Amino acid sequence: MNEALGTRFADALAYAVDLHSEQRRKGTDVPYVAHLLAVAGLVIEDAAATGELREDEAIAALLHDTAEDQGGEPRLDEIAARFGPRVAAIVRACSDSLEADGDKAPWRERKEAYLAHLETEPDTGILRVSLADKVNNARAVLADYRVLGEPFWERFNRDADTPWYYRRLADIFSARLPGSALTADLVEAVGDLEAEIARNRAASSGSL
Repeated sequence: MNEALGTRFADALAYAVDLHSEQRRKGTDVPYVAHLLAVAGLVIEDAAATGELREDEAIAALLHDTAEDQGGEPRLDEIAARFGPRVAAIVRACSDSLEADGDKAPWRERKEAYLAHLETEPDTGILRVSLADKVNNARAVLADYRVLGEPFWERFNRDADTPWYYRRLADIFSARLPGSALTADLVEAVGDLEAEIARNRAASSGSL
């Protein structure tokens, strides 16, 4: 049975907007809160469709990047105190780094660890929030790549292999949540991205 979204969800929305108010999506002028709202919407719709909507998961969707981007472990402690241990646990599981000073491990190391975690994570709520995050991100990557082509990758760390990462995510979620509509959405976005990359690179090779 679905839970109602009440004052705790409203409080979390205000909290997320306040903490991320100055943040923009990478390489754009789009307020970062657009991503948080989109992820929360995907989680709410997906869970509600099967009668599994939980307010804690909807709140965690709003806050899934808050500890990683806005304060690390101290921020996670604040989230636990304000919204409860379940929300904090989901946020922690959806973060690939909680270093408050920004001193993160190398990109590949962080992503490999995150992927390994997803392969064994038993909590469907955590998987759903993570999957919704990746669906929205993959769609944004695809849309921007279609406009910018290969220069788009200059937005990312030099050691980042974003297409590899999203292919691995699509494969893992296909195994972990095979019946999810969100999984189908991720697989579609990743497949479209790979096709766009192949077309662009083939065209570039042919022009030389």
